[in-house]
Amino acid sequence: MSYSTPPAAGRFRRELSYLLRGLPVGIVAFTVAVTGFALGLGTLVIVGGIPVLAGTLRAARGVARVERRELEALPGRPLPPHHYRTTGGTGFGRVVRSLAEPQSWRDLAHMVLALPLRVAGFCLAVVWTVGGVGGVLFVAWGWALPRGEGHQGLLELMTGNDSYAGEAVFMTAVGALLLATSVPVVRGMVALNRSLAGVLLTNRTAAHRAAVAAAAPTGTATASAGTAGTTATTGADPSAGTTATTATAGADATTGTTGTTGTAATV
Repeated sequence: MSYSTPPAAGRFRRELSYLLRGLPVGIVAFTVAVTGFALGLGTLVIVGGIPVLAGTLRAARGVARVERRELEALPGRPLPPHHYRTTGGTGFGRVVRSLAEPQSWRDLAHMVLALPLRVAGFCLAVVWTVGGVGGVLFVAWGWALPRGEGHQGLLELMTGNDSYAGEAVFMTAVGALLLATSVPVVRGMVALNRSLAGVLLTNRTAAHRAAVAAAAPTGTATASAGTAGTTATTGADPSAGTTATTATAGADATTGTTGTTGTAATV
């Protein structure tokens, strides 16, 4: 699959959307992972836990597939490769063997460990974007805030100055600062999510071993070339004073060729 770097404005919108969607997705993923693992482990002694664990790992693989696709599309760069073992067999034996898949357990760990990062990403995305816009537009809505005793603005809490004009200038400056730094903050949080995925959702070593194993020949063709064996017998006939030489060449039996008997010469 080829990737292209998206435009800066479009990329920021997609990264912001990823962080905002990350909180509900993270909560659902965390709930499925923890509930499925605890239920499967708790019922493992009655065998019913095996299908539960297998189903939880299957769900983890699906979530991991979506997460990889999103994190690769955002910057337009692929993640390191990953590898899932092929589970052979059918029926309950196949379900049991699926529990021995290492990458599926790494996917499950990602569903749990990604939640704190998703919560932090959601909060920072909201503060730096919604808070920034609200600060810049403070003059448009700040007048509606109650003022007086018991109602203090941020500037008054920090400096004791209760001037509305000062509050408006301060909030506008804070909002402009948040908006100016929103792109690197959002991009940094996406990079952290990508780093976590690079640790848990990929496995360069396993993928390399699988590629090497797939490239190796599945069988070696055995061919035996017949080795000619030569037997030479020299004998002297005392009565005739002749010498007889017999040479026999035989082909290897695996070639299916019949041996050849050489000539006998009499001198």
